[in-house]
Amino acid sequence: MDKKIIAIVGPTGIGKTSLSIELAKALNGEVISCDSMQVYKKMDIGTAKVTKEEMDGIFHYLIDIQEYDQPYNVMIFQDVCRKSIQKIQNKNKQVILCGGTGLYLKAALYDYTFEEETQDEDYLKELNQKSNEELYELLKEIDEKSLEKIHKNNRKRILRALMMAHSGMSKSQREQQQKHIPLYDIYYIGLDVDRNILHQRINDRVDKMFEQGLVEEVTSLFKDEKTWEYTSFQGIGYKEFKDYFLDQITLEETKERIKTHSRQYAKRQYTWFKNQMPVHWYSIDQKEQILKDVKQWLKGEI
Repeated sequence: MDKKIIAIVGPTGIGKTSLSIELAKALNGEVISCDSMQVYKKMDIGTAKVTKEEMDGIFHYLIDIQEYDQPYNVMIFQDVCRKSIQKIQNKNKQVILCGGTGLYLKAALYDYTFEEETQDEDYLKELNQKSNEELYELLKEIDEKSLEKIHKNNRKRILRALMMAHSGMSKSQREQQQKHIPLYDIYYIGLDVDRNILHQRINDRVDKMFEQGLVEEVTSLFKDEKTWEYTSFQGIGYKEFKDYFLDQITLEETKERIKTHSRQYAKRQYTWFKNQMPVHWYSIDQKEQILKDVKQWLKGEI
């Protein structure tokens, strides 16, 4: 098993970035961002992207590496993240992963394998003509087990599962082959705080984004409705502007939607990390204890 890796996880807006930089300074480390949105160039405010000032001299990987009009996915991330881990280890520095996109993190650190698929455009066209209910029933026939993890109204994921089954091996068959074995020796640090405090932090963060110019950022990148299909536009903080651009909601309603979606996302993140990874949970004010525990773990004492 490779050298030890530290992974900082937790919900949006809780302070993972600042902790990662403090640990990197204390442990001669470099930081790999595990955020599916901070990879995009020009999308700075809505992604709460770490600034050069905040980095404070600590080298960061996987930030500003993708044009915002180009798709990005977990398979690409897995490849570039593992290469970044190797680069840091080759320098004899401490690898610190930081981010809230759980699936990306797990794909990079565990024995996840992805197969290149040739997309059958005719079949996809046929599926796109069906309603959500029809797609659900079709998947129920083909790969019912996959529906244990997919909501019946999640059209995107149902389409994906149908396309996978059509290509030869169903989603559930592929998942069965994954043994969920970590490829590295990992210490997971999870940040926690009272939910009311977290919700206030999230609300304040969104208010700050608007003060910093979020409206101007989103308008400059996504005013043209052709851009609404971009993967990058599907992120929280951006997709909510679609109805605003269509004059269906006010700017204040847009802001409230972003706050609501961010709070809901934070709840899903907690659930995911608590169920998927052996996380050591700490309160956000326990930074001294975190550093003490990590140092002991690095020495093999815990």
